[in-house]
Amino acid sequence: MAASASAKTKRFKNDNVVYNSVAIRNNAAVIDYCRTSLSALSGCTAGILGLTGLNGFIFYFVTALCLSVVLLMKGGNDWSRYFMSRTSLASNGLLGGLFTYVLFWTFLYGMVHVY
Repeated sequence: MAASASAKTKRFKNDNVVYNSVAIRNNAAVIDYCRTSLSALSGCTAGILGLTGLNGFIFYFVTALCLSVVLLMKGGNDWSRYFMSRTSLASNGLLGGLFTYVLFWTFLYGMVHVY
């Protein structure tokens, strides 16, 4: 994973794990940046292709699912070093990315197909 710091810092005798909160925030910010970038790119693609209605939303969720699969594959078996849970790796920023997607989707659709 392209994270700068490991989330776990020290393991004690009784299997308690201490997490580095700065590293966790940084890793979450990197995932959020990836999702925002993909949302903008896929929104531009959907707008240029002229997708409308349900097809446009399905396109977003397919691209978001592909990104989640790629992130999970990139994390591999070592994901627990960088994130507290696997579901946060796969689903953080999913709805926030939807707003970015709709913004770029409608803007480029209007620029290409309306004007």
